[in-house]
Amino acid sequence: MTALDTKTSPERHIGRTGRWATLGVLVLAVLLVAVDATVLGLATPFISADLKPSGNQLLWIGDVYSFVLAGLLVSMGGLGDRIGRKKVLLAGATAFGAASVLNAYATSPEMLIAARALLGVAGATLMPSTLALIRNIFTDPRERSLAVGVWASSASAGAALGPLVGGVLLEHFWWGSVFLINLPVMALLVLVGIRLLPESRDPSPGPWDLPSVGLSLVGMVGVVYALKEAASHGWSAQVGAAGLVGVGALVWFVRRQRVLAAPLIDVRLFRHRGFSAAVAADLFGVLGLTGLVFFLSQFLQLVQGRSPLEAGLAELPATVGAVVTGLLAGAVARRTSVRAVVAGGLASVGVALALLTGLERGTGYGLLFTALLLVGVGAGFAFTTTSDVIVSSVPKEQAGAASAVAETAYELGGALGIAVLGSIVTTVYRGFPTPTGTPAEAAEAAHGSIGGAVGAAEQLGGERGTALLTAAQDAFAAGLRGTAAVGATILLATAVAVWFLLKGQRTDGEPAR
Repeated sequence: MTALDTKTSPERHIGRTGRWATLGVLVLAVLLVAVDATVLGLATPFISADLKPSGNQLLWIGDVYSFVLAGLLVSMGGLGDRIGRKKVLLAGATAFGAASVLNAYATSPEMLIAARALLGVAGATLMPSTLALIRNIFTDPRERSLAVGVWASSASAGAALGPLVGGVLLEHFWWGSVFLINLPVMALLVLVGIRLLPESRDPSPGPWDLPSVGLSLVGMVGVVYALKEAASHGWSAQVGAAGLVGVGALVWFVRRQRVLAAPLIDVRLFRHRGFSAAVAADLFGVLGLTGLVFFLSQFLQLVQGRSPLEAGLAELPATVGAVVTGLLAGAVARRTSVRAVVAGGLASVGVALALLTGLERGTGYGLLFTALLLVGVGAGFAFTTTSDVIVSSVPKEQAGAASAVAETAYELGGALGIAVLGSIVTTVYRGFPTPTGTPAEAAEAAHGSIGGAVGAAEQLGGERGTALLTAAQDAFAAGLRGTAAVGATILLATAVAVWFLLKGQRTDGEPAR
C-alpha cells in the first residue's frame, strides 16, 4: 500500500490550480494563529490598565497559550493523521473562534489566563494540520518548497496584519476587540475549507493513545512551568517538584512511544540528522528571539510613547523582511545549501539582537529599523527552510506528527523565551531605585510593571511623576538590553552548530550526505 490510499491521497485528484487554491485556504488558518499572537503584545498595556494583572500574571497571559499549545501539538498532529487533517483543522478553527470570544470578554486576569489556555487547545489543531496537508498535496520538491515558503510568509504577514489592524481597533475600541478579529477569518476558513480542502490521513494509523496525550501535556507544562518560576522567583520545593514531574512524564512519554505499535510520534525520526538539527534550530532560534520580541511593543508604547498603530507600523520592517525571504528561501537553498541559508538566517537574527544591546529610552528609529529588518530577513530564511527540511525528511503518512514536532519546538522555544529571557526584563526592571519622595503605594505599583509605572506617574503628576516614569523607563530599557545580549549569544551559537549539523542536507527527501 502506498503512503496514502486512493481515497485519501489529495494529489491524485487535485490539479495544479486546485493545489494552489487549497494552499490559499490553509494560509487563512496560519493567519488566524499569527494575528492572535501579535495583537496580544499591542493590547498588553491596555490589559494592564483594565484588569491590573501582577507582573507574574502578565507573563502567564503571554505564555500560557504557548504552554498548552506546545503540550498538545504532537497529540493533535497524531489525531489529524488518524481521523483526517481536514476534520481536525476545521474543528479547531471553529473552537479557536469560540475561545477568542472568551478572551475578548475576560473580566479578570485569571479569566483571561484560562481563556488563553483554551485558545491554546484549539490552536494546537491548526498548524500541524496545515503543514501536513501541504506535505501531502505538493509532492514535487520545488513546488513544496515554494508552498512552505508561502505558508511561512503568511505567518509573517499575519504578524504584520495583527499590529496594524489591532492598532486601529485599539485607537477606537476596547482591548477585547483585538481578539474578535479572529472571527471573520475563522468563518471564511470553515466555509471555504469545507468545499476546497481535501481530506488526508494515514491509511493504517492505529489507535490514538490517550495516556500518551496526557504524558505529553503534563511533561511540557511541568517543565516549562518549572523553568518559568525558577527564572522569576528562584528555585523552591514546588518548582523542583513541577520540574521533576515534567521531566518524568516526558521520559515516560518517549519510552511509551518506543514500544507502541502506533505511537503518536515515531521517535526514530530523530535518528535523521537533518530532522533533529532543524527541530533544534527552531527551538533555540525562537527561544533566543522571543524574550525580546514579547516586550518590544511595550517598549515602543510605554517607554517611547508611540500609539498602538505607530508601534505596529514601527515593527513592520521585520514582517516585510520575513515575507520576502520566506518566499525566496527554497530557491536560495537550492542554489547555495540548506545549511548556509539556515545558519546565515540565524546569524542575521543574532547580529540584530547584538545591535539592540545599545537600546536606550531615547534611541532613534534608525537602530530599531535596522535591527528589525535583519530579524525579519534572518527569520524568513531560517525558519522557512527548517520547516521544509522537517516535512521532507519523513514519509507522507507521518506528516502530521512531524509537523507537530516542528511546531512544538517553535512554541516551546517561544514559551521558554518569554519565561526565561523575559524574566531578565522583569528582574532588572523590578530592581530600579525609586526616586526620593515617591509615595509607597506609587512605588509598589511602578515596580509591578511598566504599565503600573505609567499609571502611577500619571496620578502623581508634576516632577515626582516625571522622575518616577523616567526611572522606570530606563530600567525597562536596561532589561531589554540584557535580554538582547543573552538572545544574541544563543542565536549565534545555534548558527554555528547548525552549520555543521546540516552539512549535506537537502529538501527533496534525500538524506544528508
